[in-house]
Amino acid sequence: MTTSKGFLSGSGILFLIGIGFFSPMRADAFGQQVGNFDFRLTGYGMAGLIEPDFNEPKFLGDFKVRAQAAYNVNREQKFGLSYTYDENALDEHEWTHDAFGFWQWQGVGRMEIGFTDSVAHKLALGLPDVGGLRINENSLIYKKIGADGPVIRDTVIISGHDALRVNVVSASSQHVQYGLSVSGVTDDYDFGVAAGLKLKYSEGKTKMAFSLGGDFIDSPDGYAIHGGIPVYADWRAQVGAGLNVQYNSFVFGINGRAIYDENPTGIVSDGLSAGAGVSYDVLNYSLSVSYILSDTGIWHKDAPEYVDNTIVGSVRCKYNRYVDFWASLGLTRHEPFVAAAIRLNF
Repeated sequence: MTTSKGFLSGSGILFLIGIGFFSPMRADAFGQQVGNFDFRLTGYGMAGLIEPDFNEPKFLGDFKVRAQAAYNVNREQKFGLSYTYDENALDEHEWTHDAFGFWQWQGVGRMEIGFTDSVAHKLALGLPDVGGLRINENSLIYKKIGADGPVIRDTVIISGHDALRVNVVSASSQHVQYGLSVSGVTDDYDFGVAAGLKLKYSEGKTKMAFSLGGDFIDSPDGYAIHGGIPVYADWRAQVGAGLNVQYNSFVFGINGRAIYDENPTGIVSDGLSAGAGVSYDVLNYSLSVSYILSDTGIWHKDAPEYVDNTIVGSVRCKYNRYVDFWASLGLTRHEPFVAAAIRLNF
């Protein structure tokens, strides 16, 4: 992670712009509507400390910015552009985390064209987590503490944002949402296809959601995600599933991801990643505990197998809708750690 050199440095407090891809717009977004044009801005910036092995503290920072501009053709249809920049893009010297155009038709669905992740990732369900270590996507734990071998950093399917991609997803109905992705025009692989499905059920105090996704990448050639180990193989296939159950203020979650590389060369980094967690909200406080298992090299008898177990317990205090504080205590690579930070949202 980039060393902090000031307020606007890579690991310093920056701000985020955006809305969720297939979710309602955040209530605290900065927004402006001019005629049929709609502009939205949301964000967060975070700064704190992490102490691996309860020893020397390290600076801990994160940010994400996302902006959207849309033109409302009528009450049902709109066109727009979305752009995201975050800590991962800055670390990898990339110009964007997400940049795409979209067409949305209320009650029918949405199409995205540009540099963004697949619907297999966007419809996936992560683990309950109230801290700021990003345990569901390229966790800051592995960035700051590292690992002794190849670690699958994400429990949900992720296929990157560097290839030109077309996403088509249905509108979110009461019970089901599904989509398909096709990607290519990249030096990292020949082409990719992905599909995602989310099922929802609600009755009384109980809400349930189940996700299932699949992803295929042909001829990965130095293909890597978020600074991970480059993949060289004939092809890569992934499948992932997740389940979230909410009862009153409790949320229970499990998910898993399997990755297989055909005839890989170099460091073997495919395998299994699975996790389970629970969270609870009370007044202005939220608590969560999550466990993640990463097991690589299991499909290839000549490759070394590496297992990593990570457990994280977190508490968050919401001061107001713009400011919250969080602290986490955990264990990874047989090494305990503690982390805490302040987060600004808008």
